[in-house]
Amino acid sequence: MPPPRDPFRPEHEQFRATVRRFLAEHVGPNLERWAERGCFDREVFQRAGELGLLCPTVPEAFGGPGADCLYSAVVLEEAAPYSNFGLSLTMHSEIVTNYFLHFASEALKAKWLPRMVSGDAIGALAMTEPGGGSDVKAIRTSAALRDGHYVLNGAKTFISNASTCDLVVVVARTGPEAGAKGISLLVVDATLPGVRKGQPLKKMGLKSQDTGELFFEDVRVPADHLLGEPGRGFAYLMQELPWERLQIAVSAIAAAEDAYRTTLAYVRDRRAFGQAVADFQHTRFLLAELKTEIRIGRCFVDQCLRELMDGRLDAQAASMAKYWCSELQGRVVDACVQLHGGYGFMAEVPIARAYVDARAQRIYGGTNEIMKELIARDL
Repeated sequence: MPPPRDPFRPEHEQFRATVRRFLAEHVGPNLERWAERGCFDREVFQRAGELGLLCPTVPEAFGGPGADCLYSAVVLEEAAPYSNFGLSLTMHSEIVTNYFLHFASEALKAKWLPRMVSGDAIGALAMTEPGGGSDVKAIRTSAALRDGHYVLNGAKTFISNASTCDLVVVVARTGPEAGAKGISLLVVDATLPGVRKGQPLKKMGLKSQDTGELFFEDVRVPADHLLGEPGRGFAYLMQELPWERLQIAVSAIAAAEDAYRTTLAYVRDRRAFGQAVADFQHTRFLLAELKTEIRIGRCFVDQCLRELMDGRLDAQAASMAKYWCSELQGRVVDACVQLHGGYGFMAEVPIARAYVDARAQRIYGGTNEIMKELIARDL
């Protein structure tokens, strides 16, 4: 086994070997079938739970290992070649779970966290709406408090794990206050009357991942299913976003590394005009440029992971990482498609899938234009 990469320790690398086997056995062989229907089998979460791959930061009191979030970073890195499948797992393990760990009552934690650790309950976060995405303050989904319940009405779209989820953290307006002060977070059981799931959305890339719509019509959510305090939802979202955006950077740089490795092997084997494509000066210089930029990105991401572990990761650094690494991923896979020639345009060739999968990275988690705006606020 190669020496661990800073900031990872030997136990993280042992975990990496387990993740790698899981993906090769339970994800890779199913990607094409899942892509055809636009949704993965929920059993893959249960298998991941059996192997201890879900919700690493959940304390032992709620059935988890009580480990650190670098374990989720390992999942993201290893899953990057599999249509970034790790983003589906970490939406559940690191995004939804963190809202429970940081803001939920003990009763809500006890009800949901053990089932999330085992993979028997899949989590989703419902933020984006048909009328807008990045502008959270403009949320229109409403939840009015009546007789001990919030009556929830609205629609959400582009929701990861929408079709398979058992619980949803819903961003809703609970008060008449305009802007951020009227936003709250509700934990909604997906089996409640009035909750409806749309069909998986047909996407350009990431086709094996579950992305869909959720509709809420007079859904009665118990008042004690509020996360934290009413009207504090926007602040909670902002608190969690740095790690959420760093997760995208982690997957982006890992996907770029995989595209580079795949392409390097291809150009060494492929011949043109009596020599390997790798022997042409243009190829060698382009690969040198890509290798350098990927190394820079890797160093930046690992530094951000160290800051995260030390409690020092700030929103600006996370925005920088998400912006720069997702842009780099796009440049790398585009260049790698070109180096593959005609084969790079064939859907069954892995680099072609990597190309279309990469495009979403610059959109979700806040568009890269929003990332620039956030970075610029601290100039």
